[in-house]
Amino acid sequence: MNYLDGLNKEQKEAVLATEGPVLIVAGAGAGKTKTITHRILHLILSGQRPDNILAITFTNKAAKEMRERVMNLIVGSAERRGVPFVSTFHSLGVQILKENSELLKLPRHFNIFDKADSKKALKDAIVSLGLDPKEHLDKVQHIISGEKGRGVDIKEYLEKESYDYTSELTKRVWTKYEETLVKENALDFDDLLLKTLKLLKKYPEVLEKYQNRFLYIHIDEYQDTNKVQNAIVELLAKKHRNLCVVGDTDQNIYSWRGAEIKNMLHFEKTYPEVQTFFLEQNYRSTKNILAVANEIIEKNNFRIPKKLFTENVEGEKVGLFRGRNEIDEAHFIAMKSKELISSGTTDENIAVLYRANFQSRVLEDAFLSHGVPYQMLGTKFFERKEIKDVVGYIKASLNSNDVGNFIRTINIPPRGIGKTTVQKIIQGLEKDLPENTRSKINNFRNMLGDFNAVLKNQKPSDAIKYIIKTSGIEILYETKSEEDLDRLENIMELVSLAKKYDNLEPEEGIEKFLTDASLVSDQDSLSEKRGGVKLMTVHSSKGLEFDYVFVSGLEADLFPHKKMFESKKSGEDKEEERRLFYVAVTRAGKKLFLTLADTRTIFGNTEINSPSEFIDDIPEKYVETESFVSETKKEPLFSIDF
Repeated sequence: MNYLDGLNKEQKEAVLATEGPVLIVAGAGAGKTKTITHRILHLILSGQRPDNILAITFTNKAAKEMRERVMNLIVGSAERRGVPFVSTFHSLGVQILKENSELLKLPRHFNIFDKADSKKALKDAIVSLGLDPKEHLDKVQHIISGEKGRGVDIKEYLEKESYDYTSELTKRVWTKYEETLVKENALDFDDLLLKTLKLLKKYPEVLEKYQNRFLYIHIDEYQDTNKVQNAIVELLAKKHRNLCVVGDTDQNIYSWRGAEIKNMLHFEKTYPEVQTFFLEQNYRSTKNILAVANEIIEKNNFRIPKKLFTENVEGEKVGLFRGRNEIDEAHFIAMKSKELISSGTTDENIAVLYRANFQSRVLEDAFLSHGVPYQMLGTKFFERKEIKDVVGYIKASLNSNDVGNFIRTINIPPRGIGKTTVQKIIQGLEKDLPENTRSKINNFRNMLGDFNAVLKNQKPSDAIKYIIKTSGIEILYETKSEEDLDRLENIMELVSLAKKYDNLEPEEGIEKFLTDASLVSDQDSLSEKRGGVKLMTVHSSKGLEFDYVFVSGLEADLFPHKKMFESKKSGEDKEEERRLFYVAVTRAGKKLFLTLADTRTIFGNTEINSPSEFIDDIPEKYVETESFVSETKKEPLFSIDF
C-alpha cells in the first residue's frame, strides 16, 4: 500500500472509500486530481477491471492530464485488462452515440457542429426567415442552448405555449436549424449530451449495458454540471451507486451556461448514505494568498463551508496597484512582468486575468511596447481557416450528406465553380448545370471518394498528408508569402497532431481525431511549445495555476460586473461574481497582484471609477501598495494612496 504514502489523511480516506456514493469537497490547489487518480489505482489494485472505471472532467486539457497521470500510475498492472475511460462529458456522449448510432438513425461518422458551425447554421436560418441576424442571433442561440441544457429538445419546445415574440421566433429559427442538422447528419455540442440522455432514457437495455460497463464512476468539477449532465450521471450510477463526485461550490462560475450549484449542494439528499470528505490543505499558494481567499469567500452563503490552509511559507503580501487610467494599469503589468522575468521567473509562470475580453487590447499594446513575450487565449488552432478547410475535406469525405463541408471545400483551391453553381448544388438543381461544370463537380466527388478509402485504410497522419497534397491545398499555400507560410506550417502541424492517433485502427483513429478536434476548449489554445505571459479571462483560467497572477480591472461595475448583478434575481446567483474573484485569487502560488484604474474608456466613453468592493473585503494587513516608474517618462505610474 506504499502508493498511499504520498497522500494526506483526508486524501487517503477518500481514496479508500470505494463503495457507494462519495462526495469529496476539494478546495483550490488541494490535490483533487491526485486523489482521483490514486482512487482509480486503488480500485485496480484491489481487483477491479480498469475498463469498468469511468472518470469524467470538463476540458480536454484536464482529461488529458488525468488520463496521463492514471496511465503512469497503473503501468504494468492494467494493460491486459483494458484501461479506465477518462474523458470529458462531450467525449463520453460521442462514444455512446457512435456505439448506438443505428438507434438514432445516424451514420457512425455523424458530423459534429462546433460553435462556429452552429452559429453559421443559425445565422442562415434567421436570414431565410427574412430577419436580421445582428438583432436576433446571440439571443436565439442562448435560448436554444439553454433549453437543450435543461433537457428540452425541439419537439418539446414546439409544444410549449408561446407567450412572447422571442419564444415564437425561437421556435421558427430552431425548426430551420434542426432541418440543417438533420440534412447534414450533424449534432451540435448540446445535442451530444441531450441525445445521449434521451437515448439512455428511451432504451433500458442500452442504459443497462453502460451501467454494467461503468461500475465505478468519478465526476470532477461536479459543481459545474448542468441538468442534462447530472441526469446522465444519475442514470449511469443508479444500478450500482458507486459514484464519486469531486468539486467545490466556491468555484461554481458557470451558471450563465447552465451549471447548477444545487447538484452539489443537494448531493447528500439525493444519496443519503453518502460518505463526505473535505480536502482543505492547499499545496499551491502561500499563507497570505490563502488568507485573502478565505476572507473573500466566507461572505457567500450558498456554499459548503470549508477553510483552506497550507503548510507553505507565509509569502509576500498582495500587491495593489492603482493607475490613473487603463493605459497606466497595462504598462504597470507589462513592466512588472518584465522585471519578474529578468529576476529569473519563466514567462509561462505569469498570468494576467481580466473580467471582460475588451480589456485585452490595451494589455497587448503594453506587452508589445515593452517587448514582453505573451500568449493570449483566443483563436483556437482548430478554428483557423486553413485547419477548418483540411478538416472539412475529411468530414465531407466520410459523410456524403455533409453539405456544409462539401460546399466549403469544393473551391479550395479554386476549381472554377462559382457562387451560382454552389447555390444550384444546394438547391438540388445540379442537373441543370452545363456539362463542363457537372464534370468538375463529379471529379471533386470522385476525389472525396478516393479520400474516403484512404481515411479508412491508412494511418490518420498519412491519410491527412495525402489529402493535403492531392487536394491541392499544399500548392495553394506555397506562394512563399509570410501569411501563406504560416498557414502551411499550421497544416503541417495538423499532420503532427494526427500522429498520436496512428496506433489505432485507421477508421477508429480518424474518428477519435475528429472528435477531439470538434471538442476543443479555450484552454486548448494555450501552446505548450510557445512561452510567454498568459493573458486570459478569469473564466478561462479555471483549473490552471501560476506562480505570479495579476487580476486587473478591479473597479466597481467591471469586477464585480454590473450587468451580472442587473440580470440576476436570486442571492445565490449574485454570489457568482464573488466566486469568480475567488477563482482568480486562488490561481496564484507565490504572489498576487490586484490592479485597477481611476478612469477607463469603455465603448468610447471615459468613465471615472471607484475601487471594487472586493478590494474593501481584504484586510489591510495582507496588502502592500505597488508603484512603478515609467521607462520612458521616468515618472511614477502610481500616485494615489489607499
